[in-house]
Amino acid sequence: MEVFDVDAGTNTDPKGFVRQVDAFRTEPFGLYMARPTPGHPRLAYFRSWLLPSLGLRVGRWSWHPGHEESFDYYLDVVNISRIGNVWRTKDLYLDLLVTAGSGVRVLDIDELLTALGSGLVEADEAERALTVTHRTVDGISRNGYDLDKWLTEHGIALSWNP
Repeated sequence: MEVFDVDAGTNTDPKGFVRQVDAFRTEPFGLYMARPTPGHPRLAYFRSWLLPSLGLRVGRWSWHPGHEESFDYYLDVVNISRIGNVWRTKDLYLDLLVTAGSGVRVLDIDELLTALGSGLVEADEAERALTVTHRTVDGISRNGYDLDKWLTEHGIALSWNP
């Protein structure tokens, strides 16, 4: 479970590490977060949107020099809940890498199956993860691998500035 506490200005990762957030922004379609990644060997900065209606966390990363990757967006398939200004996500193990204009790749199917087998996710959660993944891959593909164009179909326009 990951926690996004807007009032406290913190993000608590699944391992319990609490980090200060530079910016939170709540929109009708989701929650934006921007924060540094101190001590991470490859990532310098992290921005993400929680999109409850789609079951996705959309991330963009800034890399330390020499550690750049060739994708534009990292999508986590997640369950999202909210009570007041505290948002929570449960990772459903499937991830997607989107390279604008050229492709989308699904990662970690093996992790989902392992989590299902060990009881970390229930069968209905695994089914939902697969449904979200297929819907997302199909939608992004139909839109020429343009994530923003697909999100517009759902009334979502992302802004990445704090």
